[in-house]
Amino acid sequence: MTVENAVNAGSAATAEETHGVELTDSAAVKARTLLEQEGRDDMHLRIAVQPGGCAGLRYQLFFDDRSLDGDLFRDFQGLKVGVDRMSAPYLLGATIDFVDTIEKQGFTIDNPNAGGSCACGDSFN
Repeated sequence: MTVENAVNAGSAATAEETHGVELTDSAAVKARTLLEQEGRDDMHLRIAVQPGGCAGLRYQLFFDDRSLDGDLFRDFQGLKVGVDRMSAPYLLGATIDFVDTIEKQGFTIDNPNAGGSCACGDSFN
């Protein structure tokens, strides 16, 4: 194997270990703040897609201290974000934000893969 092939193989391996979810700065800051308030530096933010909800699939967003076989990770300003391999295709290109307005406070998910969603916005198809 040439040096160039070895470098390219290393780059491909690194690319395979990440997922396509984006986190806005405000979402990363809010999640990090919540973890710091709990005094936890051993957890990461996990984003998953599970069957359920009125539209067929629902999002799960929670802190987790486990790493499952096949998890994909990215770092956002010191916040580790994990997605399981089964959820990754559903979340490719999705952006997670945190909004804090009079009308709404919480994390939101803008997912280009969602064909439709329910009125509450917690599930999609």
